[in-house]
Amino acid sequence: MTTETTTEKPPVSVAIIVDGGKVLMARRRAAEGEISWVFPGGAIEAGESPEEAAVREADEETGLKVEAVTALGDRVHPKSGVPMHYVAVRLVGGEARVADDEELDAVAWISHAEIAAYVPYGLFEPVQEYLDEVLPR
Repeated sequence: MTTETTTEKPPVSVAIIVDGGKVLMARRRAAEGEISWVFPGGAIEAGESPEEAAVREADEETGLKVEAVTALGDRVHPKSGVPMHYVAVRLVGGEARVADDEELDAVAWISHAEIAAYVPYGLFEPVQEYLDEVLPR
């Protein structure tokens, strides 16, 4: 008798943090294929909503205090196979920094024009549409 095991990836929630006409991206210490620059985020913990996870992860990874504004959508990431939730958040306080140096090695506030250089394979359409609305071009 053969037993099948599935290694389902835990769902991840990311925070889309916009401030001063730029969006915050974080560079993962270990790239996952083509993925190296990401929005701050991480695994959703038991009993946590995607919005709560995005707020917590933004603080843990970048030291920023944020509050959830709206869920932008979810999908299975086409490059990593990870179930993803995208949450627009509002910056409440703090200075962006690498707060979790096991996960990240850099953070950067990037302009609309720089998105393609950081994410050459393109953003999730609802996230791109949100950034098209809120970032100056």
